[in-house]
Amino acid sequence: MGVKSAYAAAATSKWRRSEDAFRAPGLIGPNAVLQLLPLLDRLGGPDRRARMLAEAGIFEVPSGQSMIPETSAARLHQQLRLEEPVLAAGISARAGFETANYILAHRIPRAAQLLLKVLPEGPSAFLLAAAISKHAWTFVGSGDFRILDPWNFEITGNPLILGERSEFCLCHWHTAVFERLYQFLVAPSCKCVETECGAQGPDHKCCFKLER
Repeated sequence: MGVKSAYAAAATSKWRRSEDAFRAPGLIGPNAVLQLLPLLDRLGGPDRRARMLAEAGIFEVPSGQSMIPETSAARLHQQLRLEEPVLAAGISARAGFETANYILAHRIPRAAQLLLKVLPEGPSAFLLAAAISKHAWTFVGSGDFRILDPWNFEITGNPLILGERSEFCLCHWHTAVFERLYQFLVAPSCKCVETECGAQGPDHKCCFKLER
């Protein structure tokens, strides 16, 4: 096994998987909903949060211990964009930031984090991208995640924006997740930009570029 392969095994094989790793189609990680809830409380209090959850068809807050239907998460994100077209991007980005913090605290072992931090940017990005791809089931649901290179990803059929049409990119939650992970583990200067969004038309994919 070469040096790069050895590093890859160390960094990615220990990333903790939940019991739902081999999930049924149409499920997504609960943080797609849970990290929005405190932000909705700040936005309009518990009554408004409860109403928005009901509008999204969510009548019981996810426990956080298992995957949830991607359609429920998508409806909540869409409801937020519908009700708060100006604030939705910032709120979704903050929820993505906190989702990445959850991953750092609970899913990536400390030893793997230290390894990624001490490696040069190139190998670190390579290993982090491989780990993200291996665990894409947590954030892509029934969509398809593909690594173009360690600095560029794409999602086809992203469930969180499925069926929506917009002139602008909508995947602020995903963008913030990727940005926070890369800033913390690869280089503090990393920024993630969505360069194309599936909401822009049927021939479009959600494309993410990490810049440094």
